[in-house]
Amino acid sequence: MFKWLYKIGQQYRNPSISKWYVFLKNSEKWTKKELEIYQFKKLKELVEIAYNHSDYYKAIFDKNNLKTNDIATLEDIVKIPILEKDELLKLNKEIHTNKRFKKRFKAITSGSTGKSLSFYREESADSFNRASIMRGYSWYNVKPWNKNGYFWGFNFSFKDKIKTTFKDYLQNRFRIFNYQEETFNTFVKKLDKASYIHGYSSAIYHTAKLINQKNIPKPSGIKMVKGTSEKIFDSYQTEIKKAFGVKMISEYGATESGIIAFECKFGNMHVNMEGVLVEEIENELIITNLQMHSFPVIRYKLGDYVRLAPEEKECSCGMQHQILEEVTGRIGSDVYGKENVYPSFTFYYIFKNLDKKEKIQLNYQVIQKEKGKLIFKIEQKLLKFEKELLKKEIEKYFTNDLDFIILEHQNLLSEGKKMKSFVSEIS
Repeated sequence: MFKWLYKIGQQYRNPSISKWYVFLKNSEKWTKKELEIYQFKKLKELVEIAYNHSDYYKAIFDKNNLKTNDIATLEDIVKIPILEKDELLKLNKEIHTNKRFKKRFKAITSGSTGKSLSFYREESADSFNRASIMRGYSWYNVKPWNKNGYFWGFNFSFKDKIKTTFKDYLQNRFRIFNYQEETFNTFVKKLDKASYIHGYSSAIYHTAKLINQKNIPKPSGIKMVKGTSEKIFDSYQTEIKKAFGVKMISEYGATESGIIAFECKFGNMHVNMEGVLVEEIENELIITNLQMHSFPVIRYKLGDYVRLAPEEKECSCGMQHQILEEVTGRIGSDVYGKENVYPSFTFYYIFKNLDKKEKIQLNYQVIQKEKGKLIFKIEQKLLKFEKELLKKEIEKYFTNDLDFIILEHQNLLSEGKKMKSFVSEIS
């Protein structure tokens, strides 16, 4: 029944999704050269549409004495100026194209960085993005209409909760609204019939811990646990494997870019090259959405620190798509010392080093309320030597420029919200 509900809904909302899915299943077998040829074809198409139908891009090209024919290779994309988040927000109307589409959907970003963006995405681009997710699911033998558990917010008004419950029913989906005993037990019983679970990685991890603490037998049918929107700590995996039988895999993307990368069974995050063109400039991700024409996103500074794998790196799955080796962290508020300013990804390396050198895996959140001071919240209870090693690692990066305290055994879960590894309260 749910398969047909899905198919009916798909035909009504996203009629081109089947075409895109077939295309993507074929293109996942392409060589790197074939993928790059397709990327260039889509880039040329995008640039022509942006110049001829978007006031913003026409002005940008003319201001820089740039012609669409100047983009003669993939590498020539660097001739186009980088697009900042503030421009995307302030010049929203000018960026939109005047090109007509049969169907468009309004998309709204989460605003987790404090600035929410809304724009219109045409049906073809929306369907391509959904088909990209379906392709990732196919690597785990999962269908989108299979029964699934969802972790994506808990705090709703009564009216919104009823509406959400109805939508979840249509999508064969169930979610956990809070961790009260009765609600939790109901959710866990439904896991026995689920094929996959997905959503905020911190909420999935928290649920896995509760399941293990209560010695609840792991469900037998879970094929995929997908974390998205948040950092997946390495230390999550032990609890998740014990609770669900499989490790958590990562889906990486953004509303304005679409799916950027999806993790395969061999643990590599393959870039969705048919949909995006990625650049790494001084560890920052610059993204071009190759499929969206209603709201062109070209060379957009997304706001994440990343690391692309070397070109020669190969994956045992056989796909030749680029590999995204690390999503290091969110580019956001700076860390203010007494004298100096530090990038927030410094915390990533502090805890990465602890794991790599000392085999100490910690879940953390760092909070700064005033300059020169940090609060390190650690979920685990630390042994004395572990705490000393953490102190030394922090001091190695900040020397005497920052005072800090370490709080152990902390609850990092923020119900219904995205968990940030660094929170700055300094304006």
